[in-house]
Formats: sequence, C-alpha cells, structure tokens
Amino acid sequence: MHISLLQCQSSRDVSANLLFIESQLNALSREALNKDSLHTPHLVVLPECCLLFGGHESQQLAYAGDTHNSPLKSALSALAAKYQVFMVAGTIPVLADDGRVYSRSYLFDDKGDTLGHYDKLHLFDVDIADGTKQYRESETFCPGDHISVIDTPFGKIGLAICYDLRFADLFRAMRLAGAEIITLPSAFTKVTGEAHWQVLLQARAIETQCVILAAAQWGQHNEGSRETWGQSMIVGPWGNILAQRKTGTGWVQAEVDLTELHDIRQKMPVMQHNRFLEPSLK
Repeated sequence: MHISLLQCQSSRDVSANLLFIESQLNALSREALNKDSLHTPHLVVLPECCLLFGGHESQQLAYAGDTHNSPLKSALSALAAKYQVFMVAGTIPVLADDGRVYSRSYLFDDKGDTLGHYDKLHLFDVDIADGTKQYRESETFCPGDHISVIDTPFGKIGLAICYDLRFADLFRAMRLAGAEIITLPSAFTKVTGEAHWQVLLQARAIETQCVILAAAQWGQHNEGSRETWGQSMIVGPWGNILAQRKTGTGWVQAEVDLTELHDIRQKMPVMQHNRFLEPSLK
C-alpha cells in the first residue's frame, strides 16, 4: 500500500494552511501520475491541528462546526475526493456539548465520504520547560469517550492523537479491537519530542505489532510562540523505522506490506501470551 504522511508548519491562518495542504496533495498527485500509479489506493495522514494551530480558545470555537456542519471538515473531505486519496485528516475542532470543543480526527475515503472519527481521549495539561511553559488543553478541549478502529482497504486502522502516545493501554485496546495500522496526528513540543518521541513510537509499534503512522507538526509557529519537534515517522511492527522526516515540511512516504505484520504476529503471539487479559488477573 502507498502511505504518505505530511509534515506541516501550521499557523492560525486557516486559509494559508489549507492552501499549503492542497499544494502538497497536488504535487503528490503529479508524482503518482508520473509513476503511473494514480489509481493505486493511497493513504494520506495529516498532522494534529493541520488547519488551525495555536491561538486563543475563541478562535477554536469560531471555526468549530458541529458533527453535521463543519466548514473545516468539508474542506478536508473535498481534498480527499479531489485527489482521490484515503485521508486521516489530522485534527480539527468540533463543538462539544459543554461549550468546549473536541479535537477530532476524521478518516475519509477517496470519494470524501466519512468512514469514521476519533475524539482525542488524553488532554495535554502539562508544564514544559519551553517558551510556552504551561499547556492546558482541557481549558479548550473536551476529552473523547471511545476508541476507533475502522475497516479500510488498507487493513483495520486505529486512530489516536499526539499525547495519546504515552498511554499504552489505549494502543493495546486498539490492537484487541483488531487494529493493524495506527495513525497518530501530532504536534509534540520540541522538548518532549527530543526526549521521548521516537522511543515511544517504536515501543507502541513493538507492543501492538502494528504499523504506526505518525504525522507531525515541525518548527516555529505563529511568530515563534510555539515550537514543535517534527520527525514524522512510519514505524513497522518490529519497531523498524520505514521512513522519517526529521525537519522541514513535506512528505514522508513508504510502501507497506502487512504480510510482515501477520508473520510477526504468528511467530510471536504476544496477545495470546498476555496473562493480564485473563479475568483473574485484571
């Protein structure tokens, strides 16, 4: 299967972010045409906050549609249809019942239809030794309440977002629900990314025996008010790095064959061996 992750340097300017994503999809489409693979199924993953990064809570609310009427969702689904790609559309704000928003990741098919969605479960309320110092996502965002594993032509795809990476139980739950591929739109801070990003991605891939697709934000955003780590990565089920882009914006690409994944699971059936799945040990 064709896999492409887009590393972005998104800002508060929704129109500029959307134009950048489309320009990259257009280049990707031309590349596929040159390789005579335009109609081969292609999975694209965008990073967290791909259309709106940073800014005050009021801006998140201003752009947050509801489940049935979201201009940001419509714009991204239209791009999936125009360029005929399956798309994990990063994250966008969607209104929650209590006046906050969900950080939601949609999965679109190559016609722009919604196959499923996931609302970020774990919110980043953390103190970091960087220029921002305090991150309080719970002031703006409402946590989700379910996991999402979705059937696709590529296999069963589990959806996670950024800070979720630190919670192995979520990844194990997706594996138990059948996940073979797990996507992780992210905007890791430079400090936490440098310390933990790669090792956590490889650990989650090894533990779940899944392919991990981690599309990240990179660089300085909004006149330097935020800085993200980057290093978008495609990690195989043995923990091997199939492709990565440490810095800059653009695509990270790989051809992925799930035959290796099934072979690893057969030879090392860790889900069957895990005694903590037994009721007596819960």
